Amino acid sequence: MTIKTFRLQVATTAGTDLINITPQVERAAASLGDGALLLFVAGSTAALTTIEYESGAVADLRAALERLAPRDMVYAHDRRWEDGNGYSHVRAALLGPSLTIPIQGGKLLLGTWQQIIVCDFDNRPRTREIIVQLLPA
Repeated sequence: MTIKTFRLQVATTAGTDLINITPQVERAAASLGDGALLLFVAGSTAALTTIEYESGAVADLRAALERLAPRDMVYAHDRRWEDGNGYSHVRAALLGPSLTIPIQGGKLLLGTWQQIIVCDFDNRPRTREIIVQLLPA
């Protein structure tokens, strides 16, 4: 079994940036017949998840994250490091850094309205690296 590794670079802005990376991931998966795809975002203020990537659902996710880990709350991380991004660490931890998606015939087995998104919660622009590993069946 040979594991293929790809890296995707995604430029993000400050705040809660939710970016659809499904097309890039589909291109990587096309080289694999059947198997699984592992995605991992390096960094403690970013996460990966799936959602129906349309403006209403994206706005709802942003609002839910704001309720769960508000930006204007006092975080011990901010008191210690004075960097103002304690909320981003909490949000990333709630969603998690990785996803595993099955592949059949080179196609991602996602739901009809399901897209893969990288979520950058940091309070400054970043370039995020998403590591993609193709695991053949």
